[in-house]
Amino acid sequence: MGQLMKDELFEAQLLRAMGYAPYGAADMGECLATAGRISGTELDHWHDEWFSTANRVREIAESTEAAGHMESARSGFFRASNYFRTSWLFAMGSPVDARLVTAYRLEVESFRRGAELLERPPEIVEIPYEGRTLPGYLFRPGVDGALRPTLILTNGYDATAEELYFTNGVAALARGYNVLAFDGPGQGAMIIEDGVPFRPDWENVISPVVDFLLEQPGIDRTRIALMGWSFGGYLAPRAATKEHRLAACISDCGPYDLFDAAASRLPGFLASQLPNGRPGLLRLLNRIARLVMSKPTAGWALRRNLMVHGLTEPLEFFRMAPQYSLKGIEQEIRCPTFVCNTDADDLGVSAPTFFDALTCPGKKFVQFKAADGAGEHCESGARTAFHQEAFDWLDEILTPTTTN
Repeated sequence: MGQLMKDELFEAQLLRAMGYAPYGAADMGECLATAGRISGTELDHWHDEWFSTANRVREIAESTEAAGHMESARSGFFRASNYFRTSWLFAMGSPVDARLVTAYRLEVESFRRGAELLERPPEIVEIPYEGRTLPGYLFRPGVDGALRPTLILTNGYDATAEELYFTNGVAALARGYNVLAFDGPGQGAMIIEDGVPFRPDWENVISPVVDFLLEQPGIDRTRIALMGWSFGGYLAPRAATKEHRLAACISDCGPYDLFDAAASRLPGFLASQLPNGRPGLLRLLNRIARLVMSKPTAGWALRRNLMVHGLTEPLEFFRMAPQYSLKGIEQEIRCPTFVCNTDADDLGVSAPTFFDALTCPGKKFVQFKAADGAGEHCESGARTAFHQEAFDWLDEILTPTTTN
């Protein structure tokens, strides 16, 4: 694909925002016009331009809603939600940027106003979890009370329950699935509003989610699947190693082992010292990482990673990362599992190794190709291609009921 922006990370996030056009959360012209007003790697400029576009689209949606044009209003609120999310993305880091909180809250508000205008609005749910609750949405494709298969959607490092509706929810509903999208520890409201960081044992997050689902009407308890994208591509199979009520699992471009993925980006002589090598070299590593963190886009991923894991120093991240591994526990996954990666994605480069280690029945591996326009991380800009592969497989595993 030809590059539209000067910075590769800006380009990737533009593609992510535009990729929701088939699912009602982006207008190509609005996205391209916004990108055209952003120069270089100015993070403030990125925030301001996307926020401005989001605000303009939201105001138009409010006007069309007041005039009784509900289809136009829903479209506007959903697009505004996506654009507000895009605006705050690069503000992730510690301490929490006030602009991130403001834009995030507007993302949620806009999404909910759009969702209220759906033919079947979702239930806004609070899932009991270790003395508190996880926020989420339960969508249903029909109102007849029939038992249907249910897809649980879990996120990665920098997405929200609201974005999950566009990422995978719309496609699942169209195929007859109930959909539960939620924010877990380290994600969305849980990290931005409450400061609750990630945990590696995602089975202890998903099991309460399954418990909650089984108390809801219209849930076929024999057909509950879990789909994770990006870092959620680790979290979902990790949960499946212990939560055996799942009938299927989908891992979309996740890391097999977080330490390996992180260490592969370091100079070999420094990576070899982790986690507890020579103190002088480890201090050097921390200083180098700190220097990288000061760079606008090159340092964003590490700034974000420290935030969502509740850490303060880069060295802490590299020492913590080995906890997030599927090595040695793959054979505990009993349900059919779909694994994929893409040509241009280093996060999921070890997906074939993970897939080969699986012993579960009905497993499938797909590599999405750059030549087909699906080579970027999590098939950004080509979600329809991913949905065709993943849902055709899942349909065969779960044989879902046709939408009424």
